[in-house]
Amino acid sequence: MDSNTAPGEQPGKRNLFQELDELFSQRIAILDGAMGTMIQDYKLKEEDFRGELFKNHTDDLQGNNDLLSLTRPEIIANIHRQFLEAGADITETNTFNSNSISQADYSLSDRVREMNIASAQIARKAANDYIAVNQGRKVYVAGAIGPTNKTLSLSPDVDHPEYRAVTFEDVYKTYYEQVDALVEGGVDILMPETTFDTLNLKAALITII
Repeated sequence: MDSNTAPGEQPGKRNLFQELDELFSQRIAILDGAMGTMIQDYKLKEEDFRGELFKNHTDDLQGNNDLLSLTRPEIIANIHRQFLEAGADITETNTFNSNSISQADYSLSDRVREMNIASAQIARKAANDYIAVNQGRKVYVAGAIGPTNKTLSLSPDVDHPEYRAVTFEDVYKTYYEQVDALVEGGVDILMPETTFDTLNLKAALITII
C-alpha cells in the first residue's frame, strides 16, 4: 500500500487532509477575495440574474449572486480563474446564500441543491484547469457556507424576546442540504464563514461532522 494512503483509503486516491496539513504547516495559504465585489464589476441587470431558466419567475432576482452559477456560469468561472491566477491557493464556491432559508426571500428554496452542485462544479473545473496549465501547483476548492439570514440566538421581534424565526432543527436541515450538495459537486473543504451567531455555526459544524 502507498505510504501516503490513509487508513481505509484506496491506494492512489488523493489524500486531501494530508496535502492541506502539509500546506498549512509550511506557509500561510492564500484564500481568494470577495465574490460579491467581483460580481459588482460586471454591472449586471435583472435579465442577467434571470437568464432563460428563470425568465418567468415571479420575484425580482437582481442581487441574488448565487443564482448566477445557473444563469451566467461563465462569469463565475472567470472570477475563479482571476483569483487563482492572482495566486490564491483556495477558491470559494459562489454559495454564500445558497441555502433554503436565505433563498426563501426569492422564492427559490427549491433550487438550492441545484445551485450548490453547479457552483461547486464551476469552481472545481476552474481549479482543475488551472492545475493542468500550472504543473506542480496545487489549488483547492472551498464550499462557502454562509450564516443564513436568520439567527437562532436572538428574536427579530423586540416585543417578544422569546420568539425565534427558525428552530435549531430548521437551520441544521438547511445546512445539511447545502453541505450534501457541495460534497457531491466536488469541493475539497467545507467552510462556514462570516459567523454572526455561534448557535447557527454550531448547527453548521454538527452537519459537517
